[in-house]
Amino acid sequence: MLSDGGGKVGTAFGIYDANGGIETRGRFIIDPDGVVQGFEVLTPPVGRNVSESLRQVQAFQLVRNSKGTEATPSGWKPGKATLKPGPDLVGRVWEVWKTKQAFD
Repeated sequence: MLSDGGGKVGTAFGIYDANGGIETRGRFIIDPDGVVQGFEVLTPPVGRNVSESLRQVQAFQLVRNSKGTEATPSGWKPGKATLKPGPDLVGRVWEVWKTKQAFD
């Protein structure tokens, strides 16, 4: 979390409101290589969910550490089953995920 008084960072990420002189609230998940892996931008009246942000960071770390051999579908939580990306999964994500959930 940071404050960007001059709007440089906000401008770089496209969330700075020059007319209002403020940034829209944004969360960016940036990997160790400096690549933005995920982001969320919300207007001020809507709060953020820190637990969801942490879950997403953990998911990105797991996928990175697996070198792409694992995927974390919607609703995944640390310690739960993952999916193995590949041709056999195409068009069958829900079916495979539902089966894995039954054994989790």
